Amino acid sequence: MAIVPDFRLLVGAALLAGAVPAQAQAPKPNAELNRAWAAGYRAAFVCSSLWNGAGKPLDAIERDELTGIYPEIEADVRALKADVDATGKRVSVRYRDDMPPRVAAWSGREGCVTLPIGAQPVDAVAAVGRRADLDGRPWPLGDKGARWPIPKGMTKFERAVMNMEGFGGRTSSLLIVKKGRISLERYWGGHDLHTAQRTFSVAKSIAATLIGHAVQQGRIDVTKPAMIADWQTQGDPRGAITTEQLMRMASGLASDTAGNRSDAVYMGGASVRQWTVQWPLLNPPNTRYRYANNDTLLATLSLKAALAKAGTPLDPAAFFDRLGMTRTFVEHDKDGDYILSSQVWTTARDLARLGLLYQNDGMWQGERLLPADWRRFVTTPSGPQPDGAFGYGAGFWLFNKSKGIPADAFGAFGNRGQYVVVIPSRDLVIVRQGYDDDKNRLDIAKLVEAVVAADDMR
Repeated sequence: MAIVPDFRLLVGAALLAGAVPAQAQAPKPNAELNRAWAAGYRAAFVCSSLWNGAGKPLDAIERDELTGIYPEIEADVRALKADVDATGKRVSVRYRDDMPPRVAAWSGREGCVTLPIGAQPVDAVAAVGRRADLDGRPWPLGDKGARWPIPKGMTKFERAVMNMEGFGGRTSSLLIVKKGRISLERYWGGHDLHTAQRTFSVAKSIAATLIGHAVQQGRIDVTKPAMIADWQTQGDPRGAITTEQLMRMASGLASDTAGNRSDAVYMGGASVRQWTVQWPLLNPPNTRYRYANNDTLLATLSLKAALAKAGTPLDPAAFFDRLGMTRTFVEHDKDGDYILSSQVWTTARDLARLGLLYQNDGMWQGERLLPADWRRFVTTPSGPQPDGAFGYGAGFWLFNKSKGIPADAFGAFGNRGQYVVVIPSRDLVIVRQGYDDDKNRLDIAKLVEAVVAADDMR
């Protein structure tokens, strides 16, 4: 039984001021608030789709990004109109005559920033850096020589895995890497190797990777209490929650919802810190599994604090450039805190590079970027586990309950059908992006099983 109100439904002056509402009962769903969420959703997705990576045309954004979404806001998302300022790279969506429009503004290497409900539009958001131009470098740092020689006609392997309708969902990209090089790469719906899509919760695995890099540098110990300043007052039991417990969805904290909804941050423009540090302890840490965006966001705040203590800023783009992930954009809130539970935009090839980092057990171009035991750590089902078809490690999902799939397979999973699956024993990385909805979803275990079976035919 929930013991906290549903704060997604509380907005207005208290939200804008950073205060925590104190109502004891969750209010009923509010049509006006849903419309404000919808305006923020439309502004954010149009902004990111237009200017992250190679960008998408507006008609493709309408078709892909603004359909098949949360049912309570989709009608408003479709009805509201976006005012696109191509010169200033800003999208405004008006949802009420007596309120300022919802605004998302592009910041360059860090994607789009969504302003809070009721915030006055700013003239500009400073652009941050530029991506490195590595495309001409040899794969995997660049794109040169990325693919095995393309045979005439389809191979047995390709024929075995190309019937995407048999696996469900609406696929936009499928990319399979074998022994370090691309053996299959297909795109649908006008997408190509430079089209960036939102990762949704694949971002949680990216957050775990950034934490692992900091562990390798000796800047954070995930087994120690998370560095959340708001919890450090005497008698606050949350001060004992470790970064590892946050990574494993075992913090014991209550949250607005279990699962992948953080509307106040994602659609309302609320501060990551404001929204995450407030939640009370519901269960003793490491006793209950509860999948929650807040745990990953808090783990990222802990990482940021640990790096600041060491005199180093949290800079995801710099790390990605080392991997050749130059079309990966990690977005942040108005205060500069990264929304690493969901709001990362990237391409299929960049996701394959992430998979290769784990396939290579943390080594990249002869340099160790993750600890030697990090892959084992993130794929060990330590602590409480979820119900359902998959196990959970530390930021990654496990195929330890799946028949026909090697026991060492693990993956990064995201809403609407985003997947990166790594199978070290087969030297395989599988990337699938899509636009699934509640009625039509990819069966990822079925796809992986088919790829493994086809791999036996080589």
